[in-house]
Amino acid sequence: MTGEERLERYARLTVEVGANLGRGQVLWLRGFLEHAPLMREITRIAYELGAHYVDLDYLDPHARRARIQHADESTLEWSSPWALARVDYLAEHHGALIAITGDPEPELLADVDGARLGKTRMKEVAEHYLDATNKRLINWTIVAYPNEGWARSVFGEPDVERLWDAVATATRLDEPDPVEAWHLHIENLTRRSRSLNERRFDAIRFRGPGTDLTVGLTPRSRWLGGFDETVDGRRHVPNMPTEEVFTSPDRRRTEGVVRSTMPLALSGTIVRDLELRFEGGRAVHVEASSGAELIREQLRSDEGAPFLGELALVDGDSRVGQTGIVFLDTLFDENASCHIAYGAGFPKTIEGGDDASKSELEELG
Repeated sequence: MTGEERLERYARLTVEVGANLGRGQVLWLRGFLEHAPLMREITRIAYELGAHYVDLDYLDPHARRARIQHADESTLEWSSPWALARVDYLAEHHGALIAITGDPEPELLADVDGARLGKTRMKEVAEHYLDATNKRLINWTIVAYPNEGWARSVFGEPDVERLWDAVATATRLDEPDPVEAWHLHIENLTRRSRSLNERRFDAIRFRGPGTDLTVGLTPRSRWLGGFDETVDGRRHVPNMPTEEVFTSPDRRRTEGVVRSTMPLALSGTIVRDLELRFEGGRAVHVEASSGAELIREQLRSDEGAPFLGELALVDGDSRVGQTGIVFLDTLFDENASCHIAYGAGFPKTIEGGDDASKSELEELG
């Protein structure tokens, strides 16, 4: 298979299975400048399949670095009206989003002030987008594009072909029929979720080197995995790859210590040797050999930030884990092992959660 054929196959899998783009939909397509070849191919296929419009949104982390270093601190969380309008339009008209990862410079921001780095995000835009996805108004997916900078970070040399091989394995692009392989994989994750739901576990306990953490579940927690579905009945695969089944815990019932077994690529820096201690559900202590202040700032960002919103299980059959590669990209690395995430939970992981009031969800934890 030539490089052009591989790119076309990957883009088509992204559009048709990942986002499951519908005729007449507006597509918001986000990625770095280095992701342009994949973004162009996705655009071509999207129009071929009847997209109303493809809105290409190219990001430049060097511009973000300049903002972190020099902008007035009071502006770091500012959301531009046009960015808000884009998200709100997409939600109102039930559009689609494809986001591209594969950071060509994952440690570009490692030397900036961690507290300012943690504050620099369009907070209102993030809240509007989270609301739209929780209400299942947008079909979306995240995929990655191999590039020299990312390959150099992973392998110590710009071996893009080796990285493409690993990405192809993780995303099932190396299968004779990737679409059918994904359908079978999603069915397997769905069966696994159903099995966990039948057992009605009260809590999950993680134990390992430096880790002894118990995460309590709510009586109405349910496990999901593989795909999501919009209010219009459009199925999509939010993460490609995905190997997890996940739920939202009772945020009040996390106790103990957890130590990350892998580095965490986060906001243009690498958090290494992360250790969190939880009491009464809240993360009360943070240690890391790098990136600790960024984590502390994120945990200070709002009242719900220091509590867990996600608990995910990944088994030893994970294609990502079997590569033996630390990708320095959360899309991949979270699918190599079990993981937790602090911050917002998912109403869809609570029985009746889509129709529950905010106060009812808070009572459940």
